[in-house]
Amino acid sequence: MITSRVKRAFKYRFYPTDAQAAELSRTFGCVRKVYNLALAARTEAWVRQERVNYNATSAMLTEWKKTEELAFL
Repeated sequence: MITSRVKRAFKYRFYPTDAQAAELSRTFGCVRKVYNLALAARTEAWVRQERVNYNATSAMLTEWKKTEELAFL
């Protein structure tokens, strides 16, 4: 018996106000910065043949937020 699955996709458009667009841009910029920092930390750990789990990554984020350079997070 062969079962098939139906895959569905939905597309939505939204038209943010200027203030909403600015906030989205800022948020996505912060997300991109954190992702790149975490990726770099995990890559360095991998080179050293170490593992970085969720808790370690979360602790790194907390420390990054305490620095003056990344206080905006």
